[in-house]
Amino acid sequence: MNASSLQMKLAYKNKIFSKVKRFNRKHKALTFLGIAYAFAAIALYDILFYFYRSSKRYICLACGLLFFVFSSSFSYPAMSLNISFASDVSMDGYSSDTEEVLSSEEVAESDAELAVSQDVDSELIKEAMESENPDVAEAEHLDPEKQASLSQILEATDDGTAVPENTDDGVNLSYLGVTNFDSSDWKILLVNKQHPIPDDYDFPLGTISGTMRCDERIIAPLLEMMRAANKDGVALIICSPYRDRDRQTMLFNNKVSRYMEGGMNYMEAYNLASQAVTVPGSSEHQIGLAIDIITEGYSSLDEGFGNTRAGKWLADNSYKYGFILRYPAGKENITSIEFEPWHFRYVGVDAATVIHENGICLEEFWNTYVN
Repeated sequence: MNASSLQMKLAYKNKIFSKVKRFNRKHKALTFLGIAYAFAAIALYDILFYFYRSSKRYICLACGLLFFVFSSSFSYPAMSLNISFASDVSMDGYSSDTEEVLSSEEVAESDAELAVSQDVDSELIKEAMESENPDVAEAEHLDPEKQASLSQILEATDDGTAVPENTDDGVNLSYLGVTNFDSSDWKILLVNKQHPIPDDYDFPLGTISGTMRCDERIIAPLLEMMRAANKDGVALIICSPYRDRDRQTMLFNNKVSRYMEGGMNYMEAYNLASQAVTVPGSSEHQIGLAIDIITEGYSSLDEGFGNTRAGKWLADNSYKYGFILRYPAGKENITSIEFEPWHFRYVGVDAATVIHENGICLEEFWNTYVN
């Protein structure tokens, strides 16, 4: 406090004391009122004087608080879940026109976040984040008739004579010098929530074993990969390959209904279900290029599969046969799907090698290498 401020404060206090003295001399019976007035006046002055001296400090503090409040308010919607939906989605029991879907889905993103912030059935939300297809993980892949080992596949292909063994263990170095890929190549077709399956897309279905099918063009490289793993003492078991739209729709609608039964409204359930089961028309299983893989002694479709011998072998070697780990860890904000060490997608050896060696996902590959 400088000298002038101190003098001003003393002058004010002396003025108050003089007034109180005069009042007490005239009204001796009311002395206590005079003393109370003096204390109140001096206290109020001290408070106002303190804020006056620190005005710049408090103005800066107020500006900082206002900036924080407004920046948080405007940035919150931008932090909504990185999920979009096809405008032409139509499901059994759930359908809407294009304009209504777009506006509703935009609302769904904020609705789902509000549900999370308010802890609306946190157990359901946790389950949704565990895998892309928890319905399948809970039942279908555990059915022996929905699984296929190497020996079973060989039996389904005339004891293996229909598919020749690759003499160089599937290693192909044709990717060297490849920097551009044709977007029309069926092997690298990008399918996700932002890029639904084209209406005119068609492909040949082939039988893996029993009722299990996939794009017949990937059966040979799939067998090559399984043979190579078998040589290294790793048993790969195929489950949940091709699924038609009806099957995918049923899985998705079941998940929406389950979340609604848990207390969510339809848009909250729809948004959350899309993180758990791929929206019909946007699943790679529907184009026969995606394969879920388990192994002997570990049949759970969860992150723990990545720590098994089979999971590690696939992560290190699947690219040699044209397969990629479709939803790698650390890429969730790009793929909109949690880490799935059991989900592999065929893209061809050239593309798979580029993706593996650069540590990127299929979406990043498209942004960089596809014309």
